[in-house]
Amino acid sequence: MRQFTAIVNPTAGGSASAAALLQVARQLREAGAGLETEYSRSLDHARDLARDAGRRGRVVLAVGGDGIAGGIGGALSGTDALLGLVPAGRGNDFARALNLPADPTALAQVLLHHEPRNVDTIEVESAVHHRTVVLGSVYAGVDALANRHANNATLLRGAASYYAGGLRAVTTWRPARYRVTVDGVDHPHTGYTVVAANSGYYGSGRLIAPEARVDDGLLDVVMIREAPRRLFFALMNDLKTGAHVHRPQVSILRGREIRIEADREVPYGADGEVEATLPVTVRVLPGALRVLC
Repeated sequence: MRQFTAIVNPTAGGSASAAALLQVARQLREAGAGLETEYSRSLDHARDLARDAGRRGRVVLAVGGDGIAGGIGGALSGTDALLGLVPAGRGNDFARALNLPADPTALAQVLLHHEPRNVDTIEVESAVHHRTVVLGSVYAGVDALANRHANNATLLRGAASYYAGGLRAVTTWRPARYRVTVDGVDHPHTGYTVVAANSGYYGSGRLIAPEARVDDGLLDVVMIREAPRRLFFALMNDLKTGAHVHRPQVSILRGREIRIEADREVPYGADGEVEATLPVTVRVLPGALRVLC
């Protein structure tokens, strides 16, 4: 029987993390599994807790949103440790990409009985991050600015906070001049954003990279070019279904190593955490993480 260590982000979704864990925990314990719970003081603390639990042979449960999932998943990347997700944040985009069930009973069955799957992770290197590893995507531009606004929102939750953050970001954004280097080939780009996606989803369910796969050893690079604001709002609406990829303002490349630079200070985010500006280099780490899904 698997033994679990749940690492809870007490700030993700308010009390949602604790509530989500309680429902799953009851199912795990009734099945005879061992479960211990740790509360993280910060993302770095969560990473330390995860490494320690992984070394002890326990399944590490990331309880919260994409930030803690990416932080813990990154900490376990390249090890034999098993990761499980209990989604309870604003976005839960990596859990969505893995098709994890929302029902606590069904999720507990996945955690108890499913075989692990090897998925890719993303190494992120910059002046701020030096070297860290995340799961879903790295995005540089208006979406990172929107994510920053959403993270600071106090009145809105979930998709509503991302949409409000997006409106605020777009109204003040002026197109940036990027230099995007994919596997050594330069691609000049002027526009709204560049996204290096391992998972298809970001921003609370927006399907930014419909063809992205978490286990194909590649990152999908989505670039949205300069366009009138009214068109960009229509394009944002297309993100619900992934239809934006058919617009001429959208280009998609694939590669293993991507460097993103810009002609001014442009913020970038990684798995919901927005704390740095370009330049940044990202690399795919194929099959580096074992996850229950």
